Amino acid sequence: MATIGELVRARAGDPRVGLRFEDSSWTWAEVVEAAAVRAAFLRAHAPANPPFHVGVLLDNIPEFWFTLCGAALAGATVVGINQTRRGAELARDIAHTDCAFVLTEKTHVELFDAAGTPGAAPLHVVDTPQWAEALAPFAESPVPDTEVAPGDTFMLIFTSGTTGAPKAVRMGHVRLATYGGKLVEMFGLGPGDVCYSVMPLFHSNAAVAGFADVLAAGATAVLRRRFSATGFLPDVRRYGVTFFNYVGKPLSYILATPELPDDADNTLHIAFGNEAAPLDIDRFARRFGCVVADGYGSTEGGLNMSRTPDTPRGSLGLPVAPIRAVILDPDTGSECVTAVFDAAGRLLNAEAAIGEIVNPDGSGGFEGYYNNPEANAERMRDGVYWSGDLGYRDENGFFYFAGRSGDWLRVDGENFAATPVELVLARHPDVVLAAVYAVPSVGVGDEVMAALHLRAGAGFDPDAFATFLDAQSDVSPKWTPRFVRVADSLPSTATQKVLKRVLRHDHWECPDPVWWRPARASEFRRLTPDDAAALRAQFVDREREHLIGHHDR
Repeated sequence: MATIGELVRARAGDPRVGLRFEDSSWTWAEVVEAAAVRAAFLRAHAPANPPFHVGVLLDNIPEFWFTLCGAALAGATVVGINQTRRGAELARDIAHTDCAFVLTEKTHVELFDAAGTPGAAPLHVVDTPQWAEALAPFAESPVPDTEVAPGDTFMLIFTSGTTGAPKAVRMGHVRLATYGGKLVEMFGLGPGDVCYSVMPLFHSNAAVAGFADVLAAGATAVLRRRFSATGFLPDVRRYGVTFFNYVGKPLSYILATPELPDDADNTLHIAFGNEAAPLDIDRFARRFGCVVADGYGSTEGGLNMSRTPDTPRGSLGLPVAPIRAVILDPDTGSECVTAVFDAAGRLLNAEAAIGEIVNPDGSGGFEGYYNNPEANAERMRDGVYWSGDLGYRDENGFFYFAGRSGDWLRVDGENFAATPVELVLARHPDVVLAAVYAVPSVGVGDEVMAALHLRAGAGFDPDAFATFLDAQSDVSPKWTPRFVRVADSLPSTATQKVLKRVLRHDHWECPDPVWWRPARASEFRRLTPDDAAALRAQFVDREREHLIGHHDR
């Protein structure tokens, strides 16, 4: 039951390369020495009263690693701050988590200027002479022997906030160290491995699969400031990368780069992550000659799943023992029926089979949200952990993902989830990424809108797209998008998760081209300003009728 601090201390004196960034490298011994300096600085600047929370808003640079290791040695809690947050949202995240101060770099200082509020946490900018001067008094500091309890919180990690406000999840020392150790055991990682870390270190995926596992294995971490699809394969070859962690859509973006005959001529053995599209998993493994291990989990840690050799295509797999999982109706709490498929693999009973994925036996690894009792109560109800994810289960017990709980659509009285529709749209050869979400219907319920990111050089052909949809045997007529937004990029988190709350807010009045099917015609045509104005007027009338009806009642 190691703590993160104990994993750091275990690397002291190790002469092997522990960290690489661009043209620089540090041995493990040098990483621990740098961490000891940060630990001494942190302890000297600790607030008089708890909590001892240190905000970190940095790209994936060595200073982030040194600070993580230093905080582990000092008994401080790192608050991973999302650099895609802006203004009042950024100020709220810092205040909500009671940061004593924040570490950042010059490229991000303007974010704090825009978010400035009275009493805001002071900044330390790590790529300035002032930071070097601040660390200088602690240059010869030994590795401290600070005692940290196994359950102490090592990090506060914000959820992605794709469908609502982010929540700060507690990540304890032992939980993170245990997760890292499990990956080492699962994939046989050791000192000879080179782990490519491009997912942002403020996120749980990188904390587990780009930090804790590297520490536990004594492997080499290769940091890249930010993810780059075109830079992926050159970096793999340059550094001899054997392990790559991802979350969200990086595989889609890498696969969208031009394919070359020698792509499989590389050192990569394993790509590990979650939320990749089933088609992308197979294509990536084949193209780059590696194993893709895509599982299911969340920052909260209430339950997780992994694939087995007999896992059906498109399935998340089975819960990792001893945790169980079931699908419950969020309204009634009753268990949903198992999924029924037709010969083509189409889900026939979506409304009855899809519910929320829950752990019926308790919280699992969930240690709670910081400073958010309402969210804690929502996640844990009557001793049951509600994941917030939709899914369904087949007759053999395998689970399938159907989106977030906010991804329900209701069209003409039929409820269905967004993810199955997205998987269909992703089959289109020009689609790199598809996001499906609900926009209000002029009548009642929802209309289906899809936002598409197309491959480079591709244009949207409305007739060909309609023909493609007609050819998909597993598409219900009610699933067919009425509105299609075509964009060069989609609003996303730093972990490449699409921000559907932003898309829903924009609906069809957005800066990107939108095609639509008036009165649900079979053909798509370009939405004009006059069309948008007419739709807006119809919604004003609908809201007026709703208010009158409510008043009459």
